[in-house]
Amino acid sequence: MRLDGVVYQTQHGYFNYCAPANLFMALSYWGWQGKVTDLGPALKPFAKDKNVMPYELVDYVNTNTNLKAIERVGGDPDLLKRMLAAGYPVLIEKGFRTRDLNGRISWMGHYNVITGYDDAKQVFIVQDSYIKENNEVTYDQLGEEWLSFNYLYILVYPADKEPEVLGLLGNAADENANLRAALEKSSTQIYQTQGVDQFFAWFNYGTNLVSLQDYTGAAQAYDQALTLYNQLPDDLSTRPYRILWYETGPFFAYYYTGRYTDVVQLATNNSIAQVKDDEPALEESFYWRAMARVALGETGGAVDDVQSCLKYHEGFSPCVALAQQLGVQP
Repeated sequence: MRLDGVVYQTQHGYFNYCAPANLFMALSYWGWQGKVTDLGPALKPFAKDKNVMPYELVDYVNTNTNLKAIERVGGDPDLLKRMLAAGYPVLIEKGFRTRDLNGRISWMGHYNVITGYDDAKQVFIVQDSYIKENNEVTYDQLGEEWLSFNYLYILVYPADKEPEVLGLLGNAADENANLRAALEKSSTQIYQTQGVDQFFAWFNYGTNLVSLQDYTGAAQAYDQALTLYNQLPDDLSTRPYRILWYETGPFFAYYYTGRYTDVVQLATNNSIAQVKDDEPALEESFYWRAMARVALGETGGAVDDVQSCLKYHEGFSPCVALAQQLGVQP
C-alpha cells in the first residue's frame, strides 16, 4: 500500500526544521497551500529552538487550518497499516541515532510521515525530512525507534472525515482508553527489554501515568528509568541524553509530588546543561525550573528562568502566566 500526494520537504537548509518540515508534509497531502516557512516561525519563534512538542503541531492544525489533528500513543504496525490502507498518512515521533551538527553519533528525537508499507519486503515507506524521500525502514527498525517516544502518532484529516478516523482508531478513539492501553503496553515491555530499551519502557510507563494524572506512580517509574539511564555507558551514541528536550513528564511528576529540588536538578543537569551550543532554547525546561524555584522560595532564579523562557519562546502561555504571577513584564 502506498499513498501518493504528500509533497516531500527536506529540513536541510534550515535550523532544526524537523517539525515544520514534517507537519508541512502531513498538511500537503490534504491540499494545504502554505509553505514550510509559514510553519517555522509559528512553531518555533526562536530560530534555534531545540524542539517542537507534538501538542504544538496538533494545536497549529486545529487553530490555523481547516483541517483537524489528534495525538495518540501506544501505536503499532497494524494501526499504521490500517490508517494507510484507508487513505491516511501517519505522522509519528521516534528516536534515531545519527551524526549531529558537531559530527558525533548520538540519539535525538525525530518526526516522520509514514505513507506506505510493503509486507513482502517488511518495510514502511517513510517521508524522512532528514534522510530522503520514500525512505524504506524495516518494521523491526521502526518499532525499535518508535519505542523511545511511547509509540506516539498524530493524524491530520479533514473535519468531515472525523467519524471515519475515530472508527478506524477503535478503542484508541477514546483518549483515556488509549492511555490505559499504552500503560499496559509499556508495563509489559519493562519485562521484555533490557539496556536502553528498558530505560525507554520505564520512561514510557511514567509518561502514561502522568497523562493519567497518577503523579506518585509516575515519579516512581521515572526513578526506575533514571536509575537505568545512569547505568548506561557514558557515551553519546548510547545514552539518550536529549530525552528531556522532548519529553517533560518527569517535571510534571516530580513537581506535583513536591520534589522541587529534583525538578531543578533535572532541568539543569539533564536538559539545559546538555545543550552543546550557546543557545539552550528549551522553554519548557526553563519554565519547570522556574516553577520549582518559586516553590523553593528562590524568586530571583525563577525570574531569570522566566525571562529565558520568554526569550526562547515569546508568548509561551505558561511562562506568560508565571511572569505575571512574579510581577515580571512578559
